[in-house]
Amino acid sequence: MNTLFDKIWDAHVVNQIEDGPVQLYIDRLYCHEVTSPQAFDSMRARGIKCFRPEKIFCMPDHNTPTRNQDKPIEEPISKKQVDTLEANAKEFGLTHFGMMNDHNGVIHVVGPERGLSLPGMTIVCGDSHTSTHGAMGAVAFGIGTSEVEMVLASQCILQQKPKSMRISVEGKLGKGVTAKDVALYIMKEITTSGATGYFIEYSGSAIKSMSMEGRLTLCNLSIEMGARGGFIAPDETTFEYVKGREYAPKGEDWDRALAYWKTLKSGEDAVFDKEIVFKAEDIEPMITYGTNPGMGMGINSAIPMDTPEKSLNYMDFKAGEKLTGKKIDYVFLGACTNGRIEDFRAFASIAKGRHKAENVIAWLVPGSWMVYNQIKSEGLDKVLEEAGFEIRQPGCSACLAMNEDKIPSGKYSVSTSNRNFEGRQGPGSRTLLASPLTAAAAAVTGVITDPRTLL
Repeated sequence: MNTLFDKIWDAHVVNQIEDGPVQLYIDRLYCHEVTSPQAFDSMRARGIKCFRPEKIFCMPDHNTPTRNQDKPIEEPISKKQVDTLEANAKEFGLTHFGMMNDHNGVIHVVGPERGLSLPGMTIVCGDSHTSTHGAMGAVAFGIGTSEVEMVLASQCILQQKPKSMRISVEGKLGKGVTAKDVALYIMKEITTSGATGYFIEYSGSAIKSMSMEGRLTLCNLSIEMGARGGFIAPDETTFEYVKGREYAPKGEDWDRALAYWKTLKSGEDAVFDKEIVFKAEDIEPMITYGTNPGMGMGINSAIPMDTPEKSLNYMDFKAGEKLTGKKIDYVFLGACTNGRIEDFRAFASIAKGRHKAENVIAWLVPGSWMVYNQIKSEGLDKVLEEAGFEIRQPGCSACLAMNEDKIPSGKYSVSTSNRNFEGRQGPGSRTLLASPLTAAAAAVTGVITDPRTLL
C-alpha cells in the first residue's frame, strides 16, 4: 500500500466492478500497424467512433524497411499493414506519423522523446514493450487487439490490478556496465517468470543515477521478466528530460504539472507485495547464450551446466563453454531497447579509430528520425562511416523478422534488441543479446569480446 503504483492506478480508476476487474482510464494509446487493423475493423462494423481521438497516436514501425523509405514497400504483407494503418488513422481522425514523417520511428522511442509520454500517465499500446514508457514515471503496459478496440471506443480498459514489486539496485555500476546489463542480470537472477503477476518499481542508487535513455532500456525489458510492466519514480532527471519537448506542458501548465509530478513517489511506509535487492558491483557486461532473455551470463563466464539441451542444440553451444573469442556474423544496434542517441554514442566510443571486422555484417538502426538527425548533428555518422559502418533509416528492423532485415539461418547475431527466441530475428537465426558496448566490441573484433578491454 501507498506505493507509487497504487497512487497512479487508483487515480485512474473509473469504476470497480464487483467481483471483477477495474475500469481504468487511459491517458495515451499508441497504435502501430500490426495489432490495430482488427480493432479498427470491429469499430467500423459497429459504427463506433473514437471516444477521445486526441489521446491516440499512430505510426508504423514493425514493418517499415530501413532503406529507401521514400519508395513503395516491396514486401506485400508489410505494405498492406502500413497502408492500412494510414487509412484507418485518416478515417477515424487520428494523428498519424507515417514513413518519412520527421516524427516517425519506433513508437516506444518516439513517445518519450516527443513528450507524449509523461509522468503519472496510464499508457497502453498493442505491443508488449509498452513498459518502456514506465521510465517516465508512468504506468505503461502492453494490451491485446480486442483491448485496443476497447480503448479506441471508450478511452478505458478493463484490467485486474497487478501485485506490486520493488527491485532495488544499490551501489555504483562498474566500467562498461550499462542499463542493458542490469536488466539482463536481473533476468538471470529471477528468471523470465520471476515477476509474473507483478508491476515493478525500480529503485536504488544505481537506478537513480541512470540517464533517461538507460531507464528506458531497463523498463523496456520488464516484460521479459514476466512483469505486467515496470517503472521508475520521476525525479529531476525525468523533469529535465521532459521540459521543452514538443508535447510537454508549457508555461503555467508546466508549473502545475511539475508540482503534481513531484508528488509521484512511494511513501516511506509503502508496502510492496515483494521486494528484491541487488548489488551494482555484482553486475558485469552480460551476454545471452540461450533461447530466452533470462539465459544470460557475465561476458567472461561459462555456459551453465544445467542449460537445457534444446537451447544448446539450437545455438550450437556446449555447457561449460565460454563465449569470448567466438566468431560472430551479424551485429544489430537498435530497437525500442537500444535505439536512442546514447546507445549510438556508446557504440561510436568503441568504433572510433577502429574498423568493422570483415566477417561482420552490421545494421545500425536509429529508433527514430529525431535520433537519426542527432547522430548527424553530433558527427557520429562520420565516426561510424570511417569505421566501416552505415546508418540506416528508423524502424524496428532486425529486432523481429517482420521486415526485410532478417538474420540468415545458422548465423550468430550480437543484438541490442530484447528477445532471443528461436527464429526471432529470422528462421534459424541465433541471437545473443547484449549492450551497445558489447555489440560494438564484437563488431570491430569479429568475435565476442569483453567491451572493457576496448574502453
